[in-house]
Amino acid sequence: MVENIGTIFQWLIFLGAAFISIIASLLVITRKNTIHSALFMVLTLLCVAVLYILLHSQFIAIVQVIVYAGAIVMLIVFVIMLLDLEEELKSGLKLLYSKVIGGFLAVLFLFAIIYSVVAKSPTGKVGSYTPEKMSANVKAVGEVLFTQYLFPFEIISVLLVAAIVGAVVLSKKRT
Repeated sequence: MVENIGTIFQWLIFLGAAFISIIASLLVITRKNTIHSALFMVLTLLCVAVLYILLHSQFIAIVQVIVYAGAIVMLIVFVIMLLDLEEELKSGLKLLYSKVIGGFLAVLFLFAIIYSVVAKSPTGKVGSYTPEKMSANVKAVGEVLFTQYLFPFEIISVLLVAAIVGAVVLSKKRT
């Protein structure tokens, strides 16, 4: 009986997080204020992290929150704040084309997700990962990332800082 209640509770959390994620992702692409869109993107990414936790992928959930909801969205917000978007908003044709192309890509991505969920794996098995195997994989990823790939990891961080500095320099108004 207790396991049944736990399973029902997990399904309710899954359905709630999935519903909120879908609504927030629709609000990302329909809001005119870009800061509001970025905030809804953070909400979407946090809901996806909840879904990862329900799948016993704690490492991916933490990376989702730290890297995407934290760093990437902050980078997007900084770029939005530095760019002057008034001229772009005046040009309605560019905005229309970007919405049409974005909608097409969203539908294409949705069909790809549906196909990947419905299609069977070549072995016919559902995933065989247990939480013990996942924790061993997290340890292995951490050891490889911070030993063998430490230099490329640091180079990417320097490259991101250089991109932010470049955006600031390019967007600075000349007087």
